[in-house]
Parts: sequence; C-alpha cells; structure tokens
Amino acid sequence: VNIALVNELKVIYAHMGIDVWEVIQAAATKPYGYMPFYPGPGLGGHCIPIDPFYLSWKAKEFNTEAKFIELAGEINTQMPFLVVDKLVKAMNDNLKKSISGSRILVIGVAYKKDIDDMRESPALKLIDLLEFKGAKISYHDPYVKKLNDKKSVELSSKNIKLQDALVITTDHTNVDYELIGKQAKLVIDTRNVMAKINNPNARILTA
Repeated sequence: VNIALVNELKVIYAHMGIDVWEVIQAAATKPYGYMPFYPGPGLGGHCIPIDPFYLSWKAKEFNTEAKFIELAGEINTQMPFLVVDKLVKAMNDNLKKSISGSRILVIGVAYKKDIDDMRESPALKLIDLLEFKGAKISYHDPYVKKLNDKKSVELSSKNIKLQDALVITTDHTNVDYELIGKQAKLVIDTRNVMAKINNPNARILTA
C-alpha cells in the first residue's frame, strides 16, 4: 500500500511538474515518524506482488473486501505501462522516432538491486510491452547472464551508442552510470540513479 501510494504520487506530481524524488528527500529530513518509500517501474519478488492477495482472496470467503490491497495492486501493476508510455513520448519528442524498430537497452532485469532474482520483476513486463510495440530489446544485468533467448550484453561505449534509448529498471550498484550519462542519447530512469551524475550528455527523464 505504501509503495502504491508513492507510485501514485509520482504520477500526480509529474502532471504538476513536481519532482517526487525531491519531495521524498525533503520529507526524509524529518527526524522521527517518517519512513521513506520510493517509486519505481512496478513491484517484484516472491512476496509483495503475490502474498497480500491471499488475504484478499480469503476476505471474500467471509463476504468482505480488502479494498486497499486490491487498489494498491492495480496501481503497482500499471507502472510498467506508464514507463513504456513515457519512453514512447520521449522518443517521439526528443528523437523524432517511433518505438517500432528502435533499439532499446534495458538496464537491470532483477526485481531489486544487487541480486539475481527475477521473480515477478517489472522489467520482464516492460520488455514484453516494448517487444509487442516492435522495439528491438537487449539488456544488461551483471547478475542475470541469460534471460530466455537473450544474453546480458556488455555495457560498453559501442553498445550504448548503438541504442536509441536506455531504460533503467534496476539500480544495481556496479553499473557504470557515468558511462551511460556520457554515451547514451536518451535515458528513462525509473530509479533516480542518474541524479548523481554530473553534467551528463544524455537526455535523462525520470519515470
């Protein structure tokens, strides 16, 4: 529910021209009574996306509803779709290119940073959506060497320059974000990790 709330705030603030990451950073200066939650491209793992719905299912047996759980699930499930919409618009506005036939490099397919667990990872849904739209997808993940018929590509200047856009879905700590900022044309950053990069050449948009 907390993650869904911050994801929904991200969407609302984007329409208002407010940076949700700045809001969270400011709120986190409160010395007590506040725990920061962060938006992202969706939920993953074997617990949060699944286990709450056991309670929701059980509640129905007793003729009642777990409305917060159901609504939170709906919001979090929509996040990959919103990221794809942001990418499609950004490519049209900044590169004057259609998503169909474009080369997209996804950074991180594990559901959270510095692990190799892909269970329920929002990156998988994101890749499916982009491929359905005709995009040519490759990925880089230092912890996941193979994904179905794909292998993790090297994060080199050459490979980055070949891409029309990069989408950061998992903020692994051992990824060279400086190189991404220097060599990429367009970056859709769902984890705000590029905020730490000084004077990037890439066009960087949070999503």
